[in-house]
Formats: sequence, C-alpha cells, structure tokens
Amino acid sequence: MKISCFRTDLANAVSNVSRAVSSKASIPALEGVLIKAYGDKLNISGYNLEIGITTDIDATIQNEGEIVVSARLFLDIVRRLPEEIVMIETDERMVTYINCGHVDYQIVGMSSVEYPDLPSFEQTDGITVNSKILREMIRQTVYAVSENTAKPIYTGSLFDIENGIFKIVAVDGYRMAIRSENVDSESKNKFVVPGKTQLEVLKLLTDDEDNVEIIIGQRHITFKIKNYRVISRLIEGTFLDYNSTIPKDKKTELVINTRSIIDSVERMSLLNNDRVQSPVRCNFSDDEIKLSCASAVGRASDVISVPIIGESVEIGFNNRYMLDALKNTDTDEIKLIINGSLAPMIIKPVKGDSFLSIVVPMRLANES
Repeated sequence: MKISCFRTDLANAVSNVSRAVSSKASIPALEGVLIKAYGDKLNISGYNLEIGITTDIDATIQNEGEIVVSARLFLDIVRRLPEEIVMIETDERMVTYINCGHVDYQIVGMSSVEYPDLPSFEQTDGITVNSKILREMIRQTVYAVSENTAKPIYTGSLFDIENGIFKIVAVDGYRMAIRSENVDSESKNKFVVPGKTQLEVLKLLTDDEDNVEIIIGQRHITFKIKNYRVISRLIEGTFLDYNSTIPKDKKTELVINTRSIIDSVERMSLLNNDRVQSPVRCNFSDDEIKLSCASAVGRASDVISVPIIGESVEIGFNNRYMLDALKNTDTDEIKLIINGSLAPMIIKPVKGDSFLSIVVPMRLANES
C-alpha cells in the first residue's frame, strides 16, 4: 500500500472511528484501526465486536492495499505531524512508513486477515431523519437508559415507528424518557438500540439540516451520517409496554419556568454527594413549591411562587434523576403533573407531546 492524503482529514477520521476500538481485546487486531486503500478512497474502520464505525476520506493511491495499525499510536502520530500532506506506505513485512515534512515514522502493523469482518446484513426496513432532530431525540432520552446489565433489554432505547410517528423510549426503573417526532415513513417497526451505540451516534451528529439514513435489519442497524457509518447489533428481548405505565390521572398540575426549578433543585443538591443521598423534598401547596433537603452535611430550603391547580402534595425525589429529566427538556416552560406522593411525576411541554419524562419519587422519612 502506498498513499498520500490530508493530515486533517486523516486525523478526524481516525479520531472518530477509534471510539469503536477495544482498549483491551482478546483479539490483538481489535485494538487497531483497519485501513483499506482502493480506487481514490482511504477507508478507515474501528470495531469492538458490538459497535463498528467506518468512514472514507479522499486520498491519492499509488498502490492499493490493507493494513491494521495500533489505533492509539497511529492517532497520536497523525495528530502531531507538522505538515498537511501525509505519505503512508507499507511493505510485505507489515511495517508501516509514515512521512510528513521532515518527520518519519516506522511502526509495526498487522495483516488485515486478522481483523474480523464488520457485520453485513440484509435491510428489512429503514427511515430517514433530520440530523438535528435525531441528535435532540437521542440527547433527551439516552440519560434514562439503564446501566444495569441484569436486564439487558433496558441498556438500550426502544425505537418505535408507527403511523408516521417516530418515538425513542428509554427506561431504567427509576425514570422514563419519551421523545416523539413526525417522520415521512409508512414503516411500522420496533427495535432496541444499545445506549452505547446511541452515544457514539450522538457524537457524530451535528445541528445542520443533513439527513441521517437509518438502515434496519433483523439483528443489526446502521446509521449513515454524512461519510460515516455506525454499525451495531440490536438488543433482543421484550421491552416494557411504556404506554400502560404513564399515569392517566392529574391530581396536581402546574406550569413552571424550566430554569427556575432547575436552579432551585441544584441549590438543594449541594447537600448531596456520592456518599450522601437525601431526597429533595417538594411541597406543592398554596401556589408555592417549598423545596428542602436535609442530610448529614446540613439543611437547605427554597420557595418558588407558581400557580398550582388541584390537590396539595408533598413528594421527594432523587436530585440527580430529577435534574436529568429537567435539563433534557427543550422548552422555556414545562408542565408538571403529580398524582399523589408515591406516584411518578410527569414532565412534559406546555403544548404538544414532543417529549415526556417520568421520575419515580423517593419515600420520605416521615411518611407513615
């Protein structure tokens, strides 16, 4: 293999695909990136047997070929090269020569034969989503994906497509997040995408108006984002019937400025840390929310004046779970719906139903 390309393009590509590279793998080749030079493109791939990221960059190719090189070392080298044009050449001993300006490197590579094939699968369905919209949908739900591997199905989010509506649903037993958007699709499909995959997709998505193609198979999925492809397995199993878990009653209801309640909960959170976790107590009554927190560190209280419709209620929350839900709304005002001190609280927009978050309360100490 003998090629030349732009250092910036190469560094960006290797940096992005390296996120799918194993840091410690039973197969040594998986700690590297696979580089393929054919035609006028340099294809670079990273794969950890669960997620694969691959991309093409423009290159001048004198001799075609393939090589696997250490992802970490190769990225460190490319980032520090002094000029913009990089020359890369390999020989029959798998030695890779990197030249840029007056800088020369020789590093040991591996045969591409040792690199596992990225999954290839037959497409059974697919949808196209605006990049900015998909970015917001994932951002506003992925925080609620479970980290508990005892129930693998909840370490991913449900992608639910039906009647031209695309929903992403995440749940971890303490909270649930739902984000909905209209899409131009006649598909009817449900599948569960790992949370780790969504985080990698999120890093590649931008706020522009480009479209992302989502290619769906029986057991795998591919996200085509500009010149990148993220390939992942899907999680098999039965996901929660999320519609049946949304409380239908509205005993207490209010509309509140999002920033004001975030600021107040954050002030109460100062008394909590990794070792101390006391609930943030919220008393909704007489057109006021009285927030308080008491822990081994001390006590704090705050009051927010806001019109409240319905019954008075006192309820406690894990401050982190509540803040995650509040901070991932995208409106200046939100509606809070409470159905008693032990029922989950609903957070939704004042108008429409683009998002819905549910936070399960903590039992308060003085409760009978």
